[in-house]
Amino acid sequence: MILENNKKEFQLKKILNYTLPVFLSIIFLFVAFRNSDLNKVFEYVSHPSIIWIIIFILSNVFSHFLRAVRWKVILHSVKKDVLIKNAFGALMIGYGVNFVISRLGEFTRAALIGKWEGISRSSMFGTVMVERVIDVIFLGLALVLSVYISKDLFINFPWLKSTLYISFFLMLIGIFFLYLTIRFKEKFYNVIIKIVSRFSVKMADKAAHIFEMLTEGFASLRGIKNYLITIILSAAIMFVYALNSYIGFFTLGMQNMGIPVSFKLAWVLMSISAIGAVIPTPGGTGSYHTLAKSVLVFFGFSLNISLAYAFLTHIISFFLIIFLALISFFLLNKQHLNLLKVVKPGPGDL
Repeated sequence: MILENNKKEFQLKKILNYTLPVFLSIIFLFVAFRNSDLNKVFEYVSHPSIIWIIIFILSNVFSHFLRAVRWKVILHSVKKDVLIKNAFGALMIGYGVNFVISRLGEFTRAALIGKWEGISRSSMFGTVMVERVIDVIFLGLALVLSVYISKDLFINFPWLKSTLYISFFLMLIGIFFLYLTIRFKEKFYNVIIKIVSRFSVKMADKAAHIFEMLTEGFASLRGIKNYLITIILSAAIMFVYALNSYIGFFTLGMQNMGIPVSFKLAWVLMSISAIGAVIPTPGGTGSYHTLAKSVLVFFGFSLNISLAYAFLTHIISFFLIIFLALISFFLLNKQHLNLLKVVKPGPGDL
């Protein structure tokens, strides 16, 4: 009976994990495109600059390459000779899976890099979690810089102030937690599990699993040199993301619409629209469109050209990632194993 209930609970969680992101995506798309003239939006999209689209694609590929290099640096103490093509390929396949099923891509790339490099999957997923922590910290810093660039953001995005406060508070807790995890691994681990087990043994087991993966992940990032390189690469990744947003303006000729187009504007757009990637929608679909549109309208662009920008930059990124994911999978995973079987998460992973 208990096994049957656990099975039903797991199935319900699985259904929610797959359907909730799609549902959120539909809601965000509705919010983004309501009151717009779809004919006008697609008219803008149908006449882009091919040259600037090519530049946009190359810049996107470069940003993914930088992420692969950063992951290789994080993995250095686990395995010194991780091939950059394997890191890049696993990253792209993970992104591709995220566009279909939100968050499953994290399990995917951890499983694939572990399989290709002969490293344990749990330790690889730990490094993915470390990457996510670093991304959140740098996104918070990017948002702070955006507020400094445009001080009126709080007026038009009242939720942004509370978001920053919460993010800053969570970052402090996260950094303190990580310090305790690294400095007092065993003692801190035992205290946390003991406290959680008082409320739920099942929750304690899950917390132990996550704790172990985080510990393994941060244990892989050793040495001042690797820390510095990781920080520099993380800053470079944010810069290239902003560059992608800047190049996106030129794909639709937005520099000729009477509104100043600058890298500062692109930075603000990148920072706020990046929050869409944190929201659990498949590949940021819907959430990215809503936030990008809102920022561009705030800076004076029309609703239709703002939506055209969001649609075009997202659809290019979507097809680019799917293309790179398929190429990477068939070139690197020569045995053609069942991908879903390789990365299928167990009850403790969700």
